[in-house]
Amino acid sequence: MKKILVTGALGQVGTALTKRLQQEYGFDQVLATGLQENTILDARYEKLNVLNGKEMMRVVRKHRIDSVIHLAALLSATAEGKPLLAWDVNMNGLLNVLTVAKDAKLKVFTPSSIAAFGIGTPPDQTPQDTLQRPTTMYGVTKVSGELLCDYFYRKFGVDTRGVRYPGLISHESLPGGGTTDYAVHIFYDALLNGTYTSPIAKGTKMDMMYMPDALNAIVQLMEADPSRLIHRNAFNVTAMSFAPEDVANAIQKHIPEFEMHYDVNQNLQQIADSWPNSLDDSAARAEWDWKPEYDLPRMTKEMLIALKMKLKQPVR
Repeated sequence: MKKILVTGALGQVGTALTKRLQQEYGFDQVLATGLQENTILDARYEKLNVLNGKEMMRVVRKHRIDSVIHLAALLSATAEGKPLLAWDVNMNGLLNVLTVAKDAKLKVFTPSSIAAFGIGTPPDQTPQDTLQRPTTMYGVTKVSGELLCDYFYRKFGVDTRGVRYPGLISHESLPGGGTTDYAVHIFYDALLNGTYTSPIAKGTKMDMMYMPDALNAIVQLMEADPSRLIHRNAFNVTAMSFAPEDVANAIQKHIPEFEMHYDVNQNLQQIADSWPNSLDDSAARAEWDWKPEYDLPRMTKEMLIALKMKLKQPVR
């Protein structure tokens, strides 16, 4: 990657990724884009609606882009409330990216998700290649996106790559409507209130990943030798699997007085119950040497330190 365009750059992943790419490739080599005015990123930025393919091509040619990291999408919980909009943004936005990539000879990364699985998928150590019958619109768009990227690779030779992300945890920005958002909010509430009420039931295990690992996965996969890649769209990646009480216990090692309560949101719970407990990421390890760096204890320690600084609380 030399000249990189990031769509959805103002979201949870996009803000962190833009900074990481600037460090890796240089400030001027990264163009952040989004639907709103940029008030949060120190970056080269253009407003861009991914549903406008002509405008996307103009931006690509203007900035001589060679790689697109396409993050713009409606996430799981938001998509369930607006399913038709989710289909439009998630699928037609991706189709525009792939069409532009075909014509401009771009490399493309777009993330899939554990939401691409569903009822009937083996829940533990979910294989790379297995049944995918999601029950949410977000999941439907992610499976469809995997297939569409594979089609553009086979039919037109577009260098498409992607991973199936678990829930992502970050201190840089708040998440934007995902089922696993509780795993970020719990850290804020632990520091601000000393208590947290989980909308996800006790015992509900889901795969999770700390943001630095998620960003590493993008860079490593995009720089991987294409001759080694068998799956392309999309690789299982994982770092840890935990239930709400597990992260609460990890926080209590640093904040003993922290209390956890539950008020289950049935809509979120239904989505969570349809997702795997853990993923088998052996294909990513074999094909591009994937290896996460963070487990739950290390992530918890770093999250609490970073958020104390962000919230201007004493760091001991």
